[in-house]
Amino acid sequence: MSWVDGFVGAIGKTPLIRIKSLSEKYKANILGKAEFMNPGGSVKDRTALALILDAERRGVLRPGGIVIEATSGNTGIGITHLCRSRGYRCVIYMAENHPRDKIAQLQALGAEIYLAQNAPWGHPQHYIEEAKRAADRCGAFFSNQFDNLANRQGHYSTTGPEIWEQCEGKIDGFVCAAGTGGTLGGVSMFLKEKSEGNVKIWCAEPPGGVVFDYLRNKAVPASGSRKVNTVIKGIAQAGLTQNLVGVPIDNCLRVPDDQSLQMTRDMLAEEGLFLGWSSGLNLVAACRMAKHLGEGSTIVTILCDNDVAPY
Repeated sequence: MSWVDGFVGAIGKTPLIRIKSLSEKYKANILGKAEFMNPGGSVKDRTALALILDAERRGVLRPGGIVIEATSGNTGIGITHLCRSRGYRCVIYMAENHPRDKIAQLQALGAEIYLAQNAPWGHPQHYIEEAKRAADRCGAFFSNQFDNLANRQGHYSTTGPEIWEQCEGKIDGFVCAAGTGGTLGGVSMFLKEKSEGNVKIWCAEPPGGVVFDYLRNKAVPASGSRKVNTVIKGIAQAGLTQNLVGVPIDNCLRVPDDQSLQMTRDMLAEEGLFLGWSSGLNLVAACRMAKHLGEGSTIVTILCDNDVAPY
C-alpha cells in the first residue's frame, strides 16, 4: 500500500515534463517542472508549506492560531488550504484591484478577505503594510511571503533537489520569473551550489519588473516610483524582496506580454498543456536560454499554474 498524508503530503515531487515541440525546435531539452500538479494548483503550495512549518518549528504559530498573509492569489490559496488542514484561522489581505475570481475562491476555501487600496509598493496603504499592521494588532503570525526567507529555503530544500535528481545532475540552465523570489532564489542557490557554479541562472520578467534594473544598475527604484506594466499577476514586483537579495542570477531578460500569452496558446494546441500566463513567460525565456546555450543543452523552468483569468 502507498499513500501520502493529507494535503501536506501531496505537495511536491511534481513531474518534470519535456516540452517536445520546443525541444525539437531548439534542438535542446526544454523541461518544465509541473508545479500546477500540487494539490492547491500552483507552485505556491510549496511556499505556503515552508512558511507554516517554519513558524510551527519556531513556536510563533501554535494550535488555534491566526495566520495573516498579503497575496495576489496563489500563495493565499495554498495557505488557506494548509490553515484548514491544520486548524488555523486564515486572514488574507489583497489590493482592491485583484481578480474577483481569486477573491471568491479564497472566500470559498474559508479565508477572511480584507481589501486594501491599490497603493504603490512601500506605501502605508499597500496591502502588505496593511497585513503587517493587522498582525501586530491581534498578535497573529504574519507569514510575509515576500521577505520571509523560509520561502526560498523551502525551495532550496525541495524544488532544487527534485530538479537536480530528475535531471541526474545534467542541467545547463534554470530560468523563471520572480514574484516573491522564493522559487528563483531557493532553486538557484541549490543548483549553483550543487553544480559548483556551472548551472546558468536567468530571471525572466514582464515589462517594468525591478530585478532587471537591479542586476544592471545595482540600485532599486524608490518605493512608489515604479509601475509594473503587465497583465500577469503575481510576478515582477515593483520592489526588491528579501528572498532575492544575494541570489546568484547570471542574467535577466524581459518578455513582452503578447509573447507570454501566445506561448500559452501554443502549449495547449501543440502539447495539450493548459498553462497560466506566467508559465508562458517562463517558457519563452527557456527558449531564449536554449538558443543562447546552444544545441544539446538542458534548460529547466517552472510551470507555475493554469490560471489564465483575464485580469
